[in-house]
Amino acid sequence: MNRTALDLWVGIFVAIGIAAVMFLALKVGNLSSAHLSNTYVLQAKFDNIGGLKVRGPVKSAGVVVGRIVDITFDPVSYEAVVTMNLDGRYQFPKDTFAAIYTAGLLGEQFIGFDVGGDEKMLKAGDVITKTQSAVVLEKLISQFLFSKAADGQETK
Repeated sequence: MNRTALDLWVGIFVAIGIAAVMFLALKVGNLSSAHLSNTYVLQAKFDNIGGLKVRGPVKSAGVVVGRIVDITFDPVSYEAVVTMNLDGRYQFPKDTFAAIYTAGLLGEQFIGFDVGGDEKMLKAGDVITKTQSAVVLEKLISQFLFSKAADGQETK
């Protein structure tokens, strides 16, 4: 094998390696959304979103059905407004319940849909009205400590 043919093959393998690293980086960073076909936008309002982030998953029954595209603050209602892009293949009833869950004890947060039984479906631009905010661990611990302190004062 002469020198130019060897250089050509090395260049091809390096290009394939760079493409593979880019593909893995996009997958790990949740930046690739090539699997989403035609999408539609829904919004949901939450009192507290915890550590929810843009590009986080939206799941129903454990299946990723969309991604979070924007998080803003509504100065009128003092709530966080989460905008989501959902895959057009999946339709959800009007009474769908959106809750913020955590994957594992300290994992990433995501929005989970618990579907209802309404015959009417959500359309692009609709706002999900039934929501449950994120569970903040610090708030739970402080409530527990305050209740234990109150119990201790009552027994005296």
